[in-house]
Amino acid sequence: MIRPAAFSRLRARALPALLLSFLALGGSPATQAQSGISLLGGSCTGNAEQPIAEPGTGRTFVLDYPCDLQAGEPVLFILNLHGAGSNERYQRAYFPAWELKEQYRLVVATPHSPARRWREEDDAYLHNVVTAVIDAVGAQNIEAFWLAGHSQGGLTSRRLVCTPFFADKVDGFLSLSGGRLGGAAPRSPNAGRPAQAGATPAPTPAAGAAPAVAATVPAEPDCAFSHLFAIGEHEIASLPDTSTLATKYQCAARVRLEDVVDTEPGRTHDSGSQNPGTKEWGLLPRPGVAQVYEYPNCADGRVIADVVRMDKGHTEGLEPRIVETLVGMMDRAAGGRLQER
Repeated sequence: MIRPAAFSRLRARALPALLLSFLALGGSPATQAQSGISLLGGSCTGNAEQPIAEPGTGRTFVLDYPCDLQAGEPVLFILNLHGAGSNERYQRAYFPAWELKEQYRLVVATPHSPARRWREEDDAYLHNVVTAVIDAVGAQNIEAFWLAGHSQGGLTSRRLVCTPFFADKVDGFLSLSGGRLGGAAPRSPNAGRPAQAGATPAPTPAAGAAPAVAATVPAEPDCAFSHLFAIGEHEIASLPDTSTLATKYQCAARVRLEDVVDTEPGRTHDSGSQNPGTKEWGLLPRPGVAQVYEYPNCADGRVIADVVRMDKGHTEGLEPRIVETLVGMMDRAAGGRLQER
């Protein structure tokens, strides 16, 4: 379902190009639906079995874009990063923004790390993926570019967003259980992957062995962008009711928007961690309710908001209506950084 405000903006930017194409072809709506251009030689609906290779390293990624995309048409570009121990298949199901590609004119690139976690060694590959998509679409046609990442993919997006390659390109950062900017949401005491029945116990460190190195949380980025944070209720002890990022961007006081009610479940979960499962890590997909908090009227059209998915944990895939709520916020946030270069 497309909300009226989002549809108004979508119609203003997308329908003229589609109408011109339709009139030029003199065809039927069915003909028009087949008249879209091809990006990087790939099908408009991505397939992990037939990924696209980026030319720099030859590594692959999945690309989704509107099947009726016209040359010169404005789009919203999302780089969608999976978490540690995961892959592009899971990420496309966890945050299936690609299902809204026609309505919101989305181009979604979902890359994959062979190490199943993102490292600095992957940065050049991610740069190449982004460059390939920008060159294919045209920088002037990208109305907004967002980094989105789940868990360690969110931490990686946080690390990357203000680096020289991304700082003059990115308009927003969506953290999917990957850390909140503007004041961290403290983790639940029981957060983390649960030990499974029958699993081999972790070895006891030898006497005098060096302690394990904890995951490093990157510092708060200092460049300007919109920020959305989505989290499962059971992952955190509490959600902060203020945001230093909102203060920085001169937003108004936080307001709670209408709850988002999903009658359909998400598309995925961690099936390998259900013996036993925990509410903190995530159980089976199921319908749900999400609370949405926004800091309105931010300077320069930025959007700062928090979403708490009630009775959910770290790994249940996002439900359809909350996916659309997040994409809608991305769509209405300020953009155009690539067009200004």
